[in-house]
Amino acid sequence: MAWKNRGGSELNSRNLVSRKLTFILCICCFFAGVLFTDRMWTEPEATGISKPTGIEAERLKLLADGCDTSKNVRRDSKDVMGEVSKTRDVIQTLDKTISNLEMELAAARAMQDSIVSGTPISDYLRLPEPVKKRKYLMVIGINTAFSSRRRRDSVRATWMPQGDKLKKLEEEKGIVMRFVIGHSATSGGILDRAIEAEEKKHGDFLRLEHIEGYLELSAKTKTYFTTAVALWDADFYVKVDDDVHVNIGTLGATLSRYQSKPRVYVGCMKSGPVLAHKGVRYHEPEHWKFGEEGNKYFRHATGQLYAISKDLATYISINQHVLHKYANEDVSLGSWFIGLDVEHIDDRRLCCGTPPDCEWKAQAGNICVASFDWSCSGICRSADRMKEVHKRCGEDKTAVWNASF
Repeated sequence: MAWKNRGGSELNSRNLVSRKLTFILCICCFFAGVLFTDRMWTEPEATGISKPTGIEAERLKLLADGCDTSKNVRRDSKDVMGEVSKTRDVIQTLDKTISNLEMELAAARAMQDSIVSGTPISDYLRLPEPVKKRKYLMVIGINTAFSSRRRRDSVRATWMPQGDKLKKLEEEKGIVMRFVIGHSATSGGILDRAIEAEEKKHGDFLRLEHIEGYLELSAKTKTYFTTAVALWDADFYVKVDDDVHVNIGTLGATLSRYQSKPRVYVGCMKSGPVLAHKGVRYHEPEHWKFGEEGNKYFRHATGQLYAISKDLATYISINQHVLHKYANEDVSLGSWFIGLDVEHIDDRRLCCGTPPDCEWKAQAGNICVASFDWSCSGICRSADRMKEVHKRCGEDKTAVWNASF
């Protein structure tokens, strides 16, 4: 019995030791597993996803700020109108700069053509720089011929200022007026010398590098605009015949309404028949270009008086060598503007009749810009009747001086 008790005690001792050893081993295995896991297990990295750099992060932030509607700047209507006004001013300045460059280019081409052809360069193209840059309202070119001395004198005695007043008109009102004439076929002949003597006395001529002739009026018109735009920087360039009565102040007030428009063509618009038969006045040798017999011309200003803006005069100057000339100069001018973005302004005050027509209109307060007889394409016997027309249809003597253009 004693033997049994001793054997049972030994067995209990062994079981206790085994339990302790097992517990210790479990703890050791646990720590070993933790140690093994920390060393061997690595967190898998995401593929295809890159972390943003510092610069990219700043960009993302700016984009996020831009998308945040709460941070958008709201401008007042006044601010928007201010920006629009500034933009318009910049555009107008740019347009003026382009026009000035085109004008200088035209003058340079005219000089080059004179050098290439061997003809002397006109003194007008050598004007001092300050004179070129001065701004004028309008240049009025009065078309005349060698045989029209009495007509010119009738104009000087009525609606065209003389002497110091002519110069004052340029300086104070920005209105330049000149009789426009070229040269005779015989250079330095008696006709040219007569004009030179007249110019010395009155100082109111614009001489063109052009050979005078009735069939050359279209060429003369091109040369006039080319020369005028090179000499004077004006808003408008006017052509008028020397047998037409003009109220200068009314003309200036009329044209000043269109100063904000870049390309205007002002006159009494007409569309007369194309005359195909030879021997008649205003015969059109190229009548076949206008279609069947009996057709009419396109709309164009009658040739007694018309005005064009600076951009159009510059266009003629630059393209003078490729502009086609028809037999009638008013038709030629109208054809040059076909295809261009030009506003045709039909103003019937530029083609009033002589008294009593212009007189009745003046009495009604609607003073005419120009007056002439349609039957004569000018004032019939203008050298004798110009004073009468001026007396009955002319504006007040102070009109042009009191006008604000």
